Amino acid sequence: MGSSVNGRYKDRLFRFIFGESKENALSLYNAVNGSSHSNAEDLEFTTIENFIFMGMKNDISFLFNMEMNLFEHQSSPNPNMPLRGLGYLARGLEAYVQQKRYNIYGAKRIPLPTPRYVVFYNGEADRPDVQEQRLSEAFASPGGCLEVVATVYNINLGHNRELLESCSLLREYAALIARVRDYRASGVDTEQAVRKAVDDCIRNGILADILAKHKAEVIGMLFTEYNEAETMDMIREESFEEGREEGREEGREETLVRTIRSLMQKMKWTAEQSMEALDIPMDKRTFYKQLAASAE
Repeated sequence: MGSSVNGRYKDRLFRFIFGESKENALSLYNAVNGSSHSNAEDLEFTTIENFIFMGMKNDISFLFNMEMNLFEHQSSPNPNMPLRGLGYLARGLEAYVQQKRYNIYGAKRIPLPTPRYVVFYNGEADRPDVQEQRLSEAFASPGGCLEVVATVYNINLGHNRELLESCSLLREYAALIARVRDYRASGVDTEQAVRKAVDDCIRNGILADILAKHKAEVIGMLFTEYNEAETMDMIREESFEEGREEGREEGREETLVRTIRSLMQKMKWTAEQSMEALDIPMDKRTFYKQLAASAE
């Protein structure tokens, strides 16, 4: 692959399929909500380009039926999805109020679209068909004045059959990912696994129109996603081993700094994104950011 992977390949395939076509986004909305809306022109994409929160770009956001829908794809379990959703939904509602030129200091209540947050999971870890993740579960004590709920659907084949049957594109997307996974499990290297899976799907009419028209882009997206995941796993493992061997506070600090620098170089991430991926506590990030900068 090498230099043929351009910037567009850094988009997620999920976003490529559902985040650029109103018809495709509406079909996914209908499947999730058990509805049958047909006028895709009523749907308005609100995805904020280049908006990054907690180290990740969001996948798809759109207004429809006075609802602000945030749809995200996850290939690994993440209990912090409600926190990520909070950041994006707050930004989205702020943009909505500004667009409508509402006065938040006025005497009249501002009508807001209802936020809906859905996560589509297709990682390899065993997860339930449907799971609700609540922001309040992370609070230090019960109560509080804030709640965000992320509804997580397992879209691996064999799970949520009714949902997958209701949206052919989602079902075929899941089938493509399953083929890549099967080839990799048989010992085929990642690039060839992606190429073979894409060719299989084209032959069998799975996402055939999209794959035939955008074959090189899709291969690049999938290869980049898997390559990033493998790189993260490798770096985390190296960091764990180095920290265990050194066994000292100074050694752990040095290991984390090297890991941050490695992520910045290999993944093209900022120091903040790298520290987020490593779950470094917020109160220690300035310290590690300074150490990483001095190591350049």
